[in-house]
Amino acid sequence: MHMQRVLVVAAGFVLAGLLGLGAYFLPVLQTATSAAATAAIPNLDPKPASAAPFTVLLLGSDDDSKFPPDRLNTQSMILVRVDPASRQATMLSIPRDLWVPIPDQGSGKISWAYQLGGAQEAIAAVESNFKVHIDDYAWIGLNGLVKLIDQLGGVNVVITNPVMDDFYPSDLGSGYPYDYYRVAVLPGAVHLDGVHALQYVRSRHGDLRGDFARSERQQQVLLAIKAQASHLNVADLPALAAAFNGEIKTSMGLGRMRQVMTMANDFDGSGIHRIVLLPPYTSEGFVGGQSVVIPDWSAILPLVHQSFP
Repeated sequence: MHMQRVLVVAAGFVLAGLLGLGAYFLPVLQTATSAAATAAIPNLDPKPASAAPFTVLLLGSDDDSKFPPDRLNTQSMILVRVDPASRQATMLSIPRDLWVPIPDQGSGKISWAYQLGGAQEAIAAVESNFKVHIDDYAWIGLNGLVKLIDQLGGVNVVITNPVMDDFYPSDLGSGYPYDYYRVAVLPGAVHLDGVHALQYVRSRHGDLRGDFARSERQQQVLLAIKAQASHLNVADLPALAAAFNGEIKTSMGLGRMRQVMTMANDFDGSGIHRIVLLPPYTSEGFVGGQSVVIPDWSAILPLVHQSFP
C-alpha cells in the first residue's frame, strides 16, 4: 500500500506531463512517501477504465517560506478535459486574478479559493462560475516542477515570448525569501533545465501582456513536458516519486492513471486544444483598489462549453 501511495502521487503529475496537462506550481504538499500522505490523497482505490471524457483541475501556487503551508493562493489554474475515445484534450487557462463569486465566501480573486478552503473550494469556485463538472484535481509545489523537468532531462522549447525580469523572486533557496534577481530567457530554440523552465513560466514582470502571456508560456512548457515524457512508463514512477519527495498531491486513482498512460503517446499537438481567456473574454479593471481581471461571462461560457459540455 505504501508503494501504491507513491505511485498515485507520482503518476498524477507524470500523467499530466504525458498529456501536456500538467500544472505550473500546485500548493505545499504533505510528504507523499510518508503515511501522512494518506489524508492528502482521497482516492487510493483503482477506478475502472472508461472511455468517457473526464475533467481535471490543475492548480499551481508559490509555496516558498513567505507563505504558511495552509494559506496558499493558486498562481495558476488550468482546467483540462480528456476524451480517451477521440484522443483529444483541451487546456483552459484561468486567470489567477479573475474576479468571481467564491461559494460561501463572497467575491474575490479566483486564486483566493484554494487559500480559503483547499482543493475542494478551488473546484467549487471553478464549477460554479464556469458551469462545468470537475472529476479530479492535481497539484505541485515550486520545487516539484523543477525536479520533474530535471528528472526528464530538461525540456526543449522554442521561445517566441522572451522574458526579461529584473524582479524575479529569489525564494527557492534557504536565504531571504523576499530577495529578487534578474532573469532573461531569450528568443529561439532552447533546452531548459528545471530552474530555467520555472523562470520562464513563472516570471510576471517585463511582459506587456501580463498574465495572459504567462498563461501561454505555461501551456507551452506543459506541451514540452509531454514531448519529453513520452518515453516514460509505469516502471519509472517510483524513481520519480522519490525525486518529488512529496511535493505533489492528486485525487486521481490508479485505474484512471493506468488507462490514460496507455494512450498518452497517441496524443500529439493536433489533438490538444489550448484556450487562454484573452480580451474580449476578459478585461483589466480595479475592485477595492486592487488590479483584477473582469470576466465577460456572456462570451466566456459559450466558448468554454464548446470544449467542456
